[in-house]
Amino acid sequence: MKRHLLKVALLLPLALVGCDGAVTAPPVEFRIPVEVAQVREDAVEDRIMTTGTLRARESVILNVETPGFLEIGRADGRRIAEGDFVESGMLIAETTGEDARLAARLNATRLQLEAARQELERRQQLFDKKLASEEELSRTRATYESALHDYEMSKRTSERARIVTPIDGVVLKLARDSDGRPMADGQKVLAGFEVAHIAPTDTLIADVNLVGPELARVRPGQEVMVSHYAFEGMSLPARVLRLSPQMDPRTHTFRVEVEVDNPAGLLKPGMFVQAAIVAERREGVSTIPREAVAKRAGRNVVFVIDGQRAAMRIVSLGVGERTTIEIREGVTPGERVAVRGLETLTDGTRVRVITP
Repeated sequence: MKRHLLKVALLLPLALVGCDGAVTAPPVEFRIPVEVAQVREDAVEDRIMTTGTLRARESVILNVETPGFLEIGRADGRRIAEGDFVESGMLIAETTGEDARLAARLNATRLQLEAARQELERRQQLFDKKLASEEELSRTRATYESALHDYEMSKRTSERARIVTPIDGVVLKLARDSDGRPMADGQKVLAGFEVAHIAPTDTLIADVNLVGPELARVRPGQEVMVSHYAFEGMSLPARVLRLSPQMDPRTHTFRVEVEVDNPAGLLKPGMFVQAAIVAERREGVSTIPREAVAKRAGRNVVFVIDGQRAAMRIVSLGVGERTTIEIREGVTPGERVAVRGLETLTDGTRVRVITP
C-alpha cells in the first residue's frame, strides 16, 4: 500500500489539472534552427569580372625573299613544327634550286673585289712615289668601291635564301598553302610567301572590354588574375597595362590591355580567358559570408546570435567578393551571425544553433 501511494506522489507533479479536471501537457517552446558563421578580421577585394582574348605582345612574320623550292629547317634531328620553341638566329627554312647560280655569282664578285683591292694598293704606292696622278688613284678607288658593292649585294642575295628568326618565340604558323594545309618540303614558293609566324609566349596580352562605370575603377598597374576553363583551379598573375582612351562605338565598351605572365606556356594566343581585375583591396576589415546579409524594410541587416536569441542589426556594406563581403558598421570580429534560416528571423527570435 505504501509503495502504491509513493508511485502516485511521484506522478502527480508531471501533470497539470485544468478547471474541468482534464490533464494537460506543459507548453513546448519552438526555436528556429539556424547555422552561424563568425565575423572575421580579414582582407577583402573588390573584383571586376570580365573576359577577353589572348594575343602575342609582339611577333614576326618571315617571308620568302628568294624564290625556289622550300625546305623547312631541323632542330634536334627533326623537322621544325608549329608549337615548337625557336631561338633567335635559328634557321627556320631555306629556298633551294638557285644555289649553283648564286654561289657562282658570289665567287665571281669575290674575285673581282680581290683584284680591285690589289690594284688599289699598287696605285696607292705609285701615287706615294709620285708615279701616278691623283685622278688615276681616284678612278682606281672608285673601281674598288664598285666591286665591294657588287660583292656585298651578291652575299646578301645568297643569304636571303636562308630564312632565320630574329627573336626567341613559339612557331604559331608554319608553311601553309592558300587552303591552310601544311606544305611538304620541296614545294616551289615565290618571293613574298609567308613561311612562319613566330611570337614569344612567356608574356601575353589579354584584350578585355569594360563599360564606363567599371573603367572608372581601373588604372594601369592594378593586379589581375587570369584563368582558363581548361586549367581548373589555376590562375595566372597579370596586371593592367593600358586603357583605351576611346569607346568602341559598336559595343559601347572600352578596351583594356592586360599583361599576363605565362612562363610555362600553358596559355596560347587566341584563347578566350576570364579576368578578375582587383579594383580595390582592403586589409584588416570585418568580413562575413554574403548569405548572412538579409533585407528588412529595404535595409541591409544581419542577425547576431547571442545565446538562444537573434538580434537584428542594420549594417553598412563595403567591398565585396563572390562569397565574402566587408561590414563597415554593425558588427565586430568574433561575433556570430546567422547564415542559414534567416527567412523567418526577426529581432529577438529564439533560435537553436545547428551544425551543417
